[in-house]
Amino acid sequence: MAQDSAACGGVPPEGKLPLAAARRRGGRKRQRYVEKDGKCNVQHGNVRETYRYLTDIFTTLVDLKWRFSLLVFILAYAVTWLFFGLIWWFIAYCRGDLEHLEDHAWTPCVNNLNGFVSAFLFSIETETTIGYGHRVITDKCPEGIVLLLLQAILGSMVNAFMVGCMFVKISQPNKRAETLVFSSHAVVSLRDDRLCLMFRVGDLRDSHIVEASIRAKLIKSKQTQEGEFIPLDQTDLSVGFETGDDRLFLVSPLIISHEIDERSPFWDVSRHQLEKDDFEIVVILEGMVEATGMTCQARSSYLADEVLWGHRFTPLLSLEEGFYEVDYGGFHHTVPVPTPACSARQLAAAAARRDAHLYWSIPSRLDQPLEEAAVGGGEPDTPPRPDTPSPGTPETPDTPRESNGTLASPEER
Repeated sequence: MAQDSAACGGVPPEGKLPLAAARRRGGRKRQRYVEKDGKCNVQHGNVRETYRYLTDIFTTLVDLKWRFSLLVFILAYAVTWLFFGLIWWFIAYCRGDLEHLEDHAWTPCVNNLNGFVSAFLFSIETETTIGYGHRVITDKCPEGIVLLLLQAILGSMVNAFMVGCMFVKISQPNKRAETLVFSSHAVVSLRDDRLCLMFRVGDLRDSHIVEASIRAKLIKSKQTQEGEFIPLDQTDLSVGFETGDDRLFLVSPLIISHEIDERSPFWDVSRHQLEKDDFEIVVILEGMVEATGMTCQARSSYLADEVLWGHRFTPLLSLEEGFYEVDYGGFHHTVPVPTPACSARQLAAAAARRDAHLYWSIPSRLDQPLEEAAVGGGEPDTPPRPDTPSPGTPETPDTPRESNGTLASPEER
């Protein structure tokens, strides 16, 4: 492999970037498809069927930002209190309760209800089941009894809906994804004599992610053979789906490896082509939160200039007295290592030529009679007949011979 590395070229000096990469990094920044924090940088415009959002109002409210969720939460209760307070005041006004406030012989619908403010306070007491005891409904008001039942039922529905939305929003699993970290760069280097694209993932919490799995996709525009242009085409990058290596036991930071083989889209990509290429690698980590049992997903991405060719991640795990310690201070650190600058295809072809050269350079047993004849001065092209004795050698009839002219082994005699 050292010969292949020398033939393909080495790594750039530590701390220096190739000229093409430096020019590209100093130029226009590429727009990300997925941000480093996992947020998808896509906005939906010209959506005409907006009624679909109202058909799933619960999810719509959960997806709102916190300031809008709090606004909806406050308005939901305030509007219902005002609405039913207005109805209580209207009933008292229609029955004439407001005109007989000082008449102790008059039986009102609600005792001690003397205006809209008191009707609003009674509506709050009814819906929240506080019951201070100062204002109370009487049995001489059938319309008030019906309204009381209606407000109790609708108030319970509003409580269940709004409290459920707030509970789901508070316990959203994407908050758990904040403690799942990805390395700031991806690297390309040799692992077991094969070029691999690698990145590192880690979990900062002591509670683990159950059934964790990792996926990676290459986002790159392409044009088909028919001339169709596909913007942001998605291609899967194998990170061990066939072997089960994509199922992670994420207790300590792990290095996820994508082997660049014939099925990889990076099969023909060399270091110099990587410096000029334009793509994005999106990585997705999914799993179940051990504490709550809810599924969470963490995402990150790597642009082409965030892929370091000829680097390797530094180790983080150390053995202490009775436990393993992870030093997250070096989570994003990489070190340069000798790596061929050619593509994986060229590296495999160079290895195949080297193996073929070694195979044909080993002397064969078929070449030994020819070499012996050349050393003895004989003619290798006209070997002597096996049944003709050589000059000066007496023929021994006791020595058996085979039909091909070779001496028989002692076991065959």
